[in-house]
Amino acid sequence: MSQAGQPMIETAALTKRYGSIVALDGLDISIPQAAVGLLGANGAGKSTLIKLLLGLIQPTSGSATMLGMNATRDAAHVRERVGYMPESDCLPADVTAADFVAHMAEMSGLPQRAARQRANDVLYQVGLDEERYRLIRGFSTGMKQRVKLAQAIVHDPQLVFLDEPTNGMDPQGRGEMLRLIQRIHGSLGITVIVSSHLLEDIERVCDHVVMLDRGRMVAAGRIDTLMRGGGDIVVRVDSDQSSLVAALIARGVAARVRERDIVIAPGGERDAIYDAIRDAVVELGLPLRGLQAGERSLEDVYIQTVGGADVARGKETVHAS
Repeated sequence: MSQAGQPMIETAALTKRYGSIVALDGLDISIPQAAVGLLGANGAGKSTLIKLLLGLIQPTSGSATMLGMNATRDAAHVRERVGYMPESDCLPADVTAADFVAHMAEMSGLPQRAARQRANDVLYQVGLDEERYRLIRGFSTGMKQRVKLAQAIVHDPQLVFLDEPTNGMDPQGRGEMLRLIQRIHGSLGITVIVSSHLLEDIERVCDHVVMLDRGRMVAAGRIDTLMRGGGDIVVRVDSDQSSLVAALIARGVAARVRERDIVIAPGGERDAIYDAIRDAVVELGLPLRGLQAGERSLEDVYIQTVGGADVARGKETVHAS
């Protein structure tokens, strides 16, 4: 069992190969008791990681610990304490939501009577109280997503994996689902791992993120820390913006005029950029009225991080050859 303040998930050199294909490549991660976004393009290794953590597949090498237990050796005990909301539409059509969720509660070890009561409670929490005795085949996409969420939390897990939880939902349904996820973590205290390609969703409901690219971790940590101070640098002078832009470009700084400001895109060493701004302003004799580093969005972090990883891989390839 994971103790308070201890990581909910830890991996050490976790590797999974399928023949010549490396799905996970020596992954070392530590996931706290939090709402955590798992980001990565198709083929990044997200699904493989979740399957390994749930003990559904075996690692080629390395190890994974979840809730203080070995994810491979203690897989059955791990799954008793973990919920999983799959991305695929895998619900039985000719069963009511109440019967299905109660069945899943029994599968998790709850007695029949307690499972039925717990199913009704959870369906109420996800907004399906009035529809719980309807057959699932008549449900909308959003309602089916709620059923999948209900079965993932019906046994009161310590941790839940949500795979593309807003998939196929309209804007209103998507917003409601994100509020449900926030409540699951904030009010129920369940650690939430959200696997999604929608960065806006991750930014809204998560406070930590793990970014994967081609089986490797390229960034991890608190979202606010990753976003801090990495955006555009904004420079304001009283006049002659065009001359300052030209002087900065001559120094290798990517600058442009935007209304009254000069905007410098992130790239290269920031200290060198600030030195170039100082030297150009002094050279032109311009009064510097403002200098500010903006915040990055999560999308900026992702693009810059994954792009940086691609460059690093290219250098490794050249070096190896």
